[in-house]
Amino acid sequence: MVRGARLALVVLCLSRLAAADTNDLVMSRLATRIIDEGRVIGVVGQNLEFRALASQLGVVLAPRLLTPADTLGFGGFQFAVDGSSTVIDDVQSYWRALVSSPDPLGTQGKPHGRGVLRTLGFFARKGLWFPLPSFELGAGVVHVTDSAIWAAQVYGKLGLHEGYHDLPIPSVAIRGAVSRMISQRELDLTVVSFDATISKHFGIGGTWRLDPFLGYGLLLIIPRSDVIEATPDVDPLMPGEENDAINNFVFKDQAAITRHRLFVGAKLQYSIVQLTIEAQYALAGSSVDTQPGATGPCMPGSMTTSCNATDIAAAQGTVSVSAGIDF
Repeated sequence: MVRGARLALVVLCLSRLAAADTNDLVMSRLATRIIDEGRVIGVVGQNLEFRALASQLGVVLAPRLLTPADTLGFGGFQFAVDGSSTVIDDVQSYWRALVSSPDPLGTQGKPHGRGVLRTLGFFARKGLWFPLPSFELGAGVVHVTDSAIWAAQVYGKLGLHEGYHDLPIPSVAIRGAVSRMISQRELDLTVVSFDATISKHFGIGGTWRLDPFLGYGLLLIIPRSDVIEATPDVDPLMPGEENDAINNFVFKDQAAITRHRLFVGAKLQYSIVQLTIEAQYALAGSSVDTQPGATGPCMPGSMTTSCNATDIAAAQGTVSVSAGIDF
């Protein structure tokens, strides 16, 4: 009976590993194990790496822009599909959390991925007159390819000045948006963005329209940890390992991570068909999480969680393309 239960557990674990995609996350890797006589007696979550991973992943899942300042108009709709490629600093040890990392311990100095995470998104947008004139709402989902990671997104955009296309005056809009990661068991990530955009409309040959745009955005990335199984390689049914569950841990709640991004793009439309191309640049992270009673800054391989974690995430670039219909 016991042998059969163990066999079932092994089969279940192997099936879960086989089902894992290359860009899925193993959060337990971002922890230092304390070992005594060959047995794990404690685990210390690495707050420094947790913050940096959340920062870079937050940029990957940040709310999409891909629209000029002009709204769709109170009768307008848009349905679009977009694809994005975002650079990640895959040589940093915190990206060993990727399932596909060839260096899961982060000790060999190998790159942990392909240096880019790609996403596919599906969005619907609607222009409204209420609650304010020149208002637009949008919602959609984003999927990180080769993973089980999805994010639900919603935004509201207010056109402060639009129209007057025959005058040399740009359109101006502000926008607030939220992206919420779903389908992940150990990591809870919310990204809030505030953006300001300017754009100018140009007619081409009476049939085409071109709307180049540029702007600035502030990202607030809020990472939260669920319970993490610290030793997934340990069988709790083995003699002597019955108390393995006490090593499970949770990363401490951290202050919101701030990232700044600049973006530039253009929307080209013929009849109801539109194509939008956009490039973003997110500046390197620098925000600090200050923990009550902390004794100093978090360091790589820290043996305490009572430390202040600085966001060490490098700058990131993103290129996005959107295609759809406006009507």
